Amino acid sequence: MTHETVQQGVHLYFYCHLRARHDGMLLSEWLLEQAKHHGLGGGSVFRAIAGFGRHGVLHEEQFFELADDLPVKVEFLLREDQAELLLQLVRAAAVDVVYARSPATFALLDKG
Repeated sequence: MTHETVQQGVHLYFYCHLRARHDGMLLSEWLLEQAKHHGLGGGSVFRAIAGFGRHGVLHEEQFFELADDLPVKVEFLLREDQAELLLQLVRAAAVDVVYARSPATFALLDKG
C-alpha cells in the first residue's frame, strides 16, 4: 500500500544566467547550498535553450557558441516558512536575482 502525505506550500523559482556568480560560486549552486545548509528541502536547476530577461537581450544556444550565458531556473517546493527563510537569506546577501512564487500542493508517495 502506498502512503501519501499531501502538503500546502510554495513553489519558489529563481531566474538567473548560467554563469551568474555570488560569493565566489555559481549563483545556482549558491542557492542550492543555502537551502541545503538550512534544511529547506530539495531544489533543482534547469537550463534553458533560449530566453531573454529584463534587459531584453536574447540568449540562445548556438552550435558555435559556448552557451555560458543561457538562462537557468532554480526551483524549490517548500513550506511557507521555509520559502520566507530562503528569501530572507537571498535578500540579506544582496543577491541580484529575479524570483517568482506560487502556491503549491505537493506530496511524497512512499511505501509507508
